[in-house]
Amino acid sequence: MANNEILISGAGIAGPALAYWLHKGGFKVTIVERAAEPRPGGQTVDLRGAGRTVIERMGLMDQAKAASVDQRGFAVVDADGRMRAQVPANSFGGEGIVSEIEILRGDLAQLLYSSTLPDTEYLFDDTITGIDQGADAVTVTFEKAAPRRFGLVVGADGPHSVVRALAFGPEREFVHPIGLYTAWFTATGDLELDDWFLMHNAPGGLVASARPGRLPGEIKAGFSFRSEPLTYDRRDVAAQQALVAERFAHVGWEAQRLLRDMRTAPDFFFDSMGQVRLDSWSRGRVALLGDAGYCATPLTGLGTSLALVGAYVLAGELAAAGGDHDVAFRRYDTVMRPYVTQAQELPPGGANGYAPSSRLGIRLRDLSMRSMTRWPMRKVLAAQFAKAGDITLPDYGLAADTR
Repeated sequence: MANNEILISGAGIAGPALAYWLHKGGFKVTIVERAAEPRPGGQTVDLRGAGRTVIERMGLMDQAKAASVDQRGFAVVDADGRMRAQVPANSFGGEGIVSEIEILRGDLAQLLYSSTLPDTEYLFDDTITGIDQGADAVTVTFEKAAPRRFGLVVGADGPHSVVRALAFGPEREFVHPIGLYTAWFTATGDLELDDWFLMHNAPGGLVASARPGRLPGEIKAGFSFRSEPLTYDRRDVAAQQALVAERFAHVGWEAQRLLRDMRTAPDFFFDSMGQVRLDSWSRGRVALLGDAGYCATPLTGLGTSLALVGAYVLAGELAAAGGDHDVAFRRYDTVMRPYVTQAQELPPGGANGYAPSSRLGIRLRDLSMRSMTRWPMRKVLAAQFAKAGDITLPDYGLAADTR
């Protein structure tokens, strides 16, 4: 088989999922990951639509359900904590704002990582520094490991992809901000959520949120705000936290308690929200997968589905083409492009619907949310949620493990 040895950058969701299916197709896979080990924790992600089908085809659904987080649904609250609107988890067939199967990102990543062992080689605590494409192979240099040659390289390393920067060009050409910044972290305490994902809006495009984690007393918290592009050091966590604290200094509900917890959170993460758009997800022997190639932003709730489905399709097409990357990459684009295009359509209102700027805007948004499960809003939102399953997954004949 051609291009039998494949390097993947990124050991999150997309990378290990791709490694799993590539091994089924007869390929030898190496994954390089900047972190020292699989990243634990994180926020909850959805298993819905075609992404759920991929997990089922991997034989991992029972394990995913066992690790899932119990959540009653999604609700917006006012400054005094009173619910103004709610959408239960069983709305829209269990695939609404909060799906019936929600799992911490770290738990899903660990599940996928375990499914690739011992068949996949991992290079943790390292990253790619150079990609030199030749006629029959790619020479890759690393920050720590010695240079190596691979038949193909796949970037599954997120919206700030190193692979994309090296093989396609600078980030500014492909990442399109939507005017939102978000901080995620894990908090602890006695905040009473009653198994609801709670969200509070304040004027100025400010959003504070809290949802239950998997462990007792664990809270998955978030702060989002609308802003013009900001300049900040992505490595300076203290400065990022100070920026968030300043924005939310006068916000009610439980925001002040969450800000205190934010200062000592072990997993604080801050980033802008943006969509990644490219005319082609391949350049010679290099391809992009998941957020690296087509990040849709968390507002769509489809990032996990895109990663899982993209991994399944890319591996399947490479196996079907006998490793011929020219054929496989074209087919990957053909199968995935309509699905990605729909997934990148933001929900009604976009950033303004999620983070209204005025008190009137917040009241109108709450009013629309109270009618989400009734006609005509139900029809509009049902079409948005249905996008997760709006693809016919080919059968590549790659059997799942029974282990």
